[in-house]
Amino acid sequence: MAHAKTSYVCLPCRASYKQPYPGHHDHDRVCPRCADPLIHVGSAFAAPKRRDTAAWRTLSVLLHAGVRFHKSCCGGPGYRPRTLSEVRERMAYARATGEPFAQALVRRELP
Repeated sequence: MAHAKTSYVCLPCRASYKQPYPGHHDHDRVCPRCADPLIHVGSAFAAPKRRDTAAWRTLSVLLHAGVRFHKSCCGGPGYRPRTLSEVRERMAYARATGEPFAQALVRRELP
């Protein structure tokens, strides 16, 4: 039986890699192109095309805020903004209400 895999991302290279889940004795994963550390994004991640700079910028904001793409039972990872305008709306909402930024980013709808 094959081992389950999860996604890792290199933001500078705009590359995604499927690798086995990290174990207790695993070392940090590094990008084969630039040797920067890879970011564990989760098994429900779908990478944007390499030339889609706006999508990679949106992804960068999400990852730096601590948002990941792990499956949560049968529903998948839940809502994630796909455009910079959606990110800006949620940033403004978080500033206005005092809600944590990462929590505002994963809200499906803003009140």
